[in-house]
Amino acid sequence: MRQAGVLAAAGLIALEEGPKRLQEDHDNAQLLARRLAQVPTVTLNPAKVQTNIVIFGIEKSGLSSAEFLARLADRHVLAVPVDAERVRMVTHLDVTRAQIEEAGDVVQSVLQHSALRAESWKL
Repeated sequence: MRQAGVLAAAGLIALEEGPKRLQEDHDNAQLLARRLAQVPTVTLNPAKVQTNIVIFGIEKSGLSSAEFLARLADRHVLAVPVDAERVRMVTHLDVTRAQIEEAGDVVQSVLQHSALRAESWKL
């Protein structure tokens, strides 16, 4: 590899600067977890979130994780499935506090919309 120094420089920056801001990622994950826990169809105990990873259940929503994630992606919020009823969101360097709050709003909106749709189908 001719350009190994470029890769090494990125690694050094990550090792030197990353730990300094890791707490910010963890704080953002706590903010997201508290926000998501307020959504009635989300299953999540914010006290169990100890890193920058937030895993929550959507089984009460009536949506599969694939359906839910597609609706989030349509609104520019990205997450990944854990299984058919759980979703994982991760905070990191490229996610701001404002984006965390916006993601919480989008999740709530998507789940409220699906609940309203489910109620209208029952009528």
